[in-house]
Amino acid sequence: MSRHIDTRHGRITITDRVLQDLAGIATTECYGVAGMATRNIQDGLSAMLGHESLGRGVSVAHVGPDESLDITVNIVVGYGVNIGQVARNIRKKVRYVVSHCTEFPVSRVNVNVQGVKVTSLDE
Repeated sequence: MSRHIDTRHGRITITDRVLQDLAGIATTECYGVAGMATRNIQDGLSAMLGHESLGRGVSVAHVGPDESLDITVNIVVGYGVNIGQVARNIRKKVRYVVSHCTEFPVSRVNVNVQGVKVTSLDE
């Protein structure tokens, strides 16, 4: 699905893929995020085949009469971080980045922690 912004100079069309990429970039910039998890088996297969996407692990739904965005991110956190604080930071940053870059209202940002990444002391 895509969203449109009409201006006096013309129409701007923003696809869900762009919204997913924006949310994915904002998420990976947050402290404590070790990576994005896949949304489904199809995403996992495309990642194995080398079709990397910035929005992997992000889904966007349009809800309500104002078509506000309901964004869900699936992440892997680093071992030892405060998961609640990481989730709060992600919600705040994703909401700001997506609404600032697109001017679309964001109703919710859901964070699903799919795993914990443990790094060795040598890394």
